[in-house]
This record gives sequence, C-alpha cells and structure tokens, in this order.
Amino acid sequence: MLANRVRQPAAQFTRHLRPTLATGRSLNAPWRRLASGKAKQTPSNWITTSLGVAVAGTAGFLGYSYLTSNWKDTWIDSQLPKNEVVDINDLRADFIQEKRSLKSPGVYTWGSNEYKVVDPGSKDTDVKIPRRFKYFNGQVLRDFKVDEKSGAAITENGDLVQWGKGFSETEFKPSETLTGKNLISLALSESRLIALSSDGNIYSVPISKSEQTSGPKARESSWVPFWGGKSALSYRILKPALKLGEKVTTICGGQEHVVMLTSSGRVFTAASSTEKYPSLGQLGVPGLTWSTRPSGPADQCHEVTTLKGSKVTQIASGDYHSLALTKDGRLFAWGDNSFGQLGVEFEPSAAFKDTPFTLPAEKYYRKAFYSPTITSVAAGGATTFFTVDSKRILGSEEDATKVRDLGTVTAETWSCGRGIWGTLGAGKWIHIQDSPTKVKDLSGLGEYDEKMKQLAPIRLRHMSVGTNHVAAVLDNKTTISAKNTNSLDKSKDFGYEVFWWGGNEHFQLGTGKRSNQSRPTHIKAPSESKKPEPEARLQIMPRHKGPVGKRTMSMEQRVECGRHVSAIYSAV
Repeated sequence: MLANRVRQPAAQFTRHLRPTLATGRSLNAPWRRLASGKAKQTPSNWITTSLGVAVAGTAGFLGYSYLTSNWKDTWIDSQLPKNEVVDINDLRADFIQEKRSLKSPGVYTWGSNEYKVVDPGSKDTDVKIPRRFKYFNGQVLRDFKVDEKSGAAITENGDLVQWGKGFSETEFKPSETLTGKNLISLALSESRLIALSSDGNIYSVPISKSEQTSGPKARESSWVPFWGGKSALSYRILKPALKLGEKVTTICGGQEHVVMLTSSGRVFTAASSTEKYPSLGQLGVPGLTWSTRPSGPADQCHEVTTLKGSKVTQIASGDYHSLALTKDGRLFAWGDNSFGQLGVEFEPSAAFKDTPFTLPAEKYYRKAFYSPTITSVAAGGATTFFTVDSKRILGSEEDATKVRDLGTVTAETWSCGRGIWGTLGAGKWIHIQDSPTKVKDLSGLGEYDEKMKQLAPIRLRHMSVGTNHVAAVLDNKTTISAKNTNSLDKSKDFGYEVFWWGGNEHFQLGTGKRSNQSRPTHIKAPSESKKPEPEARLQIMPRHKGPVGKRTMSMEQRVECGRHVSAIYSAV
C-alpha cells in the first residue's frame, strides 16, 4: 500500500511530461536554436538520457519527501473525507434515513392493502416495500396500531384517528374520531379499540364508524357547572377497582381481551369484543366463563389475583393468551396453549390454562454454571418471546482462576408457539413449539463499550409481534463518538439495527418478495426518489431533535407489526 502511494506522484509527473516528449515542441525548441543543422533534425542521445535522469531524480525526490516530510499527511488528508457536519440533503446511503427523519417525520406502511389500511388512496391489494403514508406527513404520533382491516393512531395532541374498511366501507380514509381525551396508547381487538388516556381512563370504542354513530352515547361532564351533554360518539369506560392514587399506565390486547397494568404493579383484564366473550382462559381468572361471570357489565374488569404480592413491570398478549413479567424476573403465563405459546407442554385435553403459572427459565440453563433472569416479554398471534440475561457463575467444583468468563452476562432471546410461517425466528418451520427455543441470531450479541472499556451485551430495545411476523430492534450503540448529541445533523450517528422475519404472504416483511423468512433478516431502507439511490439497510432512528412544522421537537422512530401489516412511525 505504501509503495503504491510512493509511486503515484512519480507516475502523475510522467503523464504530464508525455505530450511534450512525444511532440518535442516545448522541450526541444531551445535546443534547436543552439545546435547545428544536423541536430535540428534528430535530437542527440545525451539529451534523451538527460531527460530520463531528470525525471527519475524528480520522482526519487518526491518519494523521499513523501516519506520524510509532512507531504505524506497533506496527501492523505486531501484524499480522505473530513469529519464534517452532515448535510441533510445528502442522499449517501449512510445518511438517507437521517435526512428523511430530519426533514419530514412521518409514517411508512406496507403489507396487505385489501382493506385500504396501508395506503387508502391506492388500488394496490398488497404493498411490497415500505411506502410513506401521506396523511401523516410531517406528524409525530403518540401511538400507532395497524390490523389487516383497520388502523388507528393517536396524534401529538392526544386525539384518535381511524381508517380502513374495517372502520368504514365508504369513508375509509383517515378521520378523527375520539378527541379531547388526551390519549396516550392503543390496543386493537377483533371489533373494538381500547384507548388509554394520560389520566388513566380507559375507553372502549367500536372500531366500526356506524356503531360509533348508532350505539349508546355516554353522558360527559364539563368544567362549566350544569353544562354536560352526551358524547359525540359511542364508547364505554372500563373501570378497574383501583386504590387511592393508583392508575392504569399500560395496556395491551388480543382478539377478545385487554390486559391492564397499574402504577402499583397490579394486573387487570377485561373482555374487549362486542360479540365474543373470552373463553380460552386469557382473562386469568380461574373458572371464569360467560355463564359464570359475575353480575354487571360483560366488559367489567377483573383483577388477576394469582399475581397478588408480585410487582408486575411488563405485560404482553397474543390473540388468546397473556403474560406478565415481575420486577424480580418471574414470567407468568395464562390463556390458550394450542400451539405451545405458553411455553409448556401442549395437552389436548386441556388446551388452555386459566390460572397464571410461572415459566421456569432455569430449566433451559445449566443451573450449576448460569444464573438466568428474564428481562422482557413480547407476544402476538400464537407466539411468545422473552429475553434472558444469563450470568456465568462459579460451579461447585470449579477453580475461579481458571474460569475466564466468570461474571459475564449474555443476553439471549427465546421463543415458543406457532412457527409454521417461521415466526419463531429460530430457523424452524414447525406447527407447535411448546418448549422455548433459542433465537440464535438475536442471542449472544455484544459490542465494545468505550466508556466501560469492556465488551457489553446487546439486548433487544423493542419487539413487535404480529399475527405471523415479527420485528425486533436491537439496543445497539448509535454513535461512535464519546459524546451523544441530540441532533442527527451534527453527528455521525447511525440507527438501531432492526430485523424482520416470519410470514410474508402479503409482503409484510418489506423484502419485496413473498417468501417467508424463518430467521431474522435486514430489509432495505425505503426509497422516495424516482432517481436511483444508494442501497441502504433499514435502521430505526434513535431519539433526536428535528423540525415539525415551525417547531423543533424530540422524536424517535418505532416499529409496529399487525395482522399482515407493518409500519414504522415517528413518535413523540
């Protein structure tokens, strides 16, 4: 490499001389005036030799100067790119997503468009790769949920927006519905939408616009005395029995039920379908069925009393099963187990479990050498995922001086349930996986931490599980500099790595092809130009500051997988 750099200046110098050597005009003209007539016709050999010596000497001088002086640094600096501020108009592959996120936040959707959920203005029945959702251009959202038949989002102001033919067969374009409630998060069921407000109120709203209009409307109070009236649309309020100062902070839901987590770490469940009552144990109340339910509304809230005494920090739900993770790392599961999604052996005579039980993470590790702790849980469809921090401990007969990885923490991802579409992410195509299997591509990952001066595990930052496909965002470092900056246009930051896998019959993986994927894979960043662009791997932008209208706001990108539909949106 060094030799090539030494030869290059000499080669360039020789190329500059070639025209004059070939024609003989500029170099030979003075000699013609001083030489005899014979010399005028044919240059002598000593002239040619002198020129060769001069060229060789010059090349040697340049090479020596390059190696011994500052010319080397000057030459290198002129060839390598400088560490300059990133131009947000630059469409280089490394910064395509930063540029778009900075200039215009918004939403990308892809997958099944039969019910006009992915692109209401398009005639395409399937959208093969991520496409910008024009209605949300320049907007940051609080939450975004998509299903095959309908979609819903909460705007920056806390208002609900709905669309799709599941919402209205004729007016399926985005429309504001429930407003003025300061909503913060959503959960979609088979026929109803559950929305949580910032003050902890839970609204159960029909997905259908006609039902919102024709259904019974609640009476609403007003800050002006005696000024209350009926609500603009039909909805119900779910009312768990909360303690003083306690409120619901998190919700998630399946096809027929919703799970609620309170600020005290308690868990409540309720029915969330207009037509069907949960019958597969997903409410977590032993013996609860339609015929045995207590008097009162069908959608009344029930506390999952089996979890009393355990502070729950995370909840998750699939179509017909539920999970809760406690502060001390215990994972409880209940509901349908037809595909092994509860992580225990499938029993044909008892296809579901209505009493929560703990999933033994220790069972999958050598107890004498590893101490596992479950750190997160996610679910969707008939599949469950959970992550484990496995710490290497000293065995009873081991010598600490001979164990190199003592105290090392390894982050691993496990899955169970229905994997016929490759949804497990473990490289398998299997109907029932009732014993958790490791997702090897998302396990044992690490990167060097410059602050700690050691290798640190890469955990999952977020996972979204659809009916039969999944997206996982890694919590990798997003900057190579020592300091974190808030604005992407002033750094060399990159995004979080994101992987997709599972069913792809409606192109919901965003690969542009219909083939399913049984292992996590990258996809390409969406293109918005008609001109060819550099190919870039899709990444999720970390929290940063960018313009929203005339304001500058803090935002980040999030992923969402629904029923045969996927999305990426800018979140406040």
